[in-house]
Amino acid sequence: MANPSDAGFGVYIHWPFCAAKCPYCDFNSHVRHQPVDEARYVAAFAAEIATTARRTPGRTVESIFLGGGTPSLMAPETVGAILDAVAGAWTVAPGAEVTLEANPSSVEAERFRGYRAAGVNRVSLGVQALSDTDLRQLGRLHNVAEAMAAIAVATATFERTSFDLIYARPGQSPASWRTELTEALARASDHLSLYQLTIEPGTRYFDLYQAGKLAVPDEAHAAELYAVTQEVCDRAGRPAYEISNHAAPGAECRHNLLYWRYGEYAGIGPGAHGRLLLEDGRHATAAIRAPEHWLQRVESWGDGLDLDELLSREEEADEMLLMGLRLVEGFDLDRYERIAGRRLDPRRLTDLIDNGMVETLTDHRVRVTRAGSFVLDAVVADLAA
Repeated sequence: MANPSDAGFGVYIHWPFCAAKCPYCDFNSHVRHQPVDEARYVAAFAAEIATTARRTPGRTVESIFLGGGTPSLMAPETVGAILDAVAGAWTVAPGAEVTLEANPSSVEAERFRGYRAAGVNRVSLGVQALSDTDLRQLGRLHNVAEAMAAIAVATATFERTSFDLIYARPGQSPASWRTELTEALARASDHLSLYQLTIEPGTRYFDLYQAGKLAVPDEAHAAELYAVTQEVCDRAGRPAYEISNHAAPGAECRHNLLYWRYGEYAGIGPGAHGRLLLEDGRHATAAIRAPEHWLQRVESWGDGLDLDELLSREEEADEMLLMGLRLVEGFDLDRYERIAGRRLDPRRLTDLIDNGMVETLTDHRVRVTRAGSFVLDAVVADLAA
């Protein structure tokens, strides 16, 4: 059986535990002061994988992404057992991309060779800043020297590497960001994820911001930092292929491209989200966020889902639009019509083109312009109306 999605099938594994909660983070991550029972969680991951595979028979897995949380807190044997469970449930394509997110502390860097032996072939390091002062402010547990050492070990161990940086940090100037990013590009192999700091409800930074104790760049300043990001990366041969991701040609993250091209993916683990193409249409799935509650649910029922919802064609089309317009390659108008059951309003599309927000690549592909990327949400809302 071929993949139902013409954009492929992938598996996302969520390991929800961290050594500490960063003040800007709103991901489903949890700190536990007692050792995690990894064997029990492996059994639960395997059970949820098997249940999901029964709903999606015949798929070929083209990418696997172990995210979190901090997956590099897992023992390499745990990672290997989870990857074995995926391979036992579906066919894994030869050369499939297998990414593991890691924190660059020296202790975790020593595990990299074990992860490689377990089947990981790409690592994504959460460096976040090349300033010890800013790393402390961001709540990170590593320093710049440890990050540089981890990058060196990762580059020597894995076929492909990437690392993340956060910009628009408190007090950050365009000049200092230009210097930091230039240094990062000199260290990077072929991929960088560069995220603008956002203040999310439920985080420590949100509380500080609301209390007037945290100042972040305003919209104009953030736009200037974004422009510096594009300029420096373009010059270094790492152009953007998505709003926040930069790569040398051919080094794009295949798993994330699957999301943005609106493919099909299974979400496994506490808080994991998925999109599954079943007989009645595309389902949005989400698992219970609390790790212990998820564990109990899987042990009793075989999955940890608390959402399994059939999307309407309009909801699918809106999601495809939102994801596709993040990509430099844009999205396919004919595929949009197949999913939505209608074409985009030609008047709205023409108006956005005339105003320099959107451009056509071919008769069948549309993408947001660099100017439009600054107001992406508004562009999506206009086209979806």
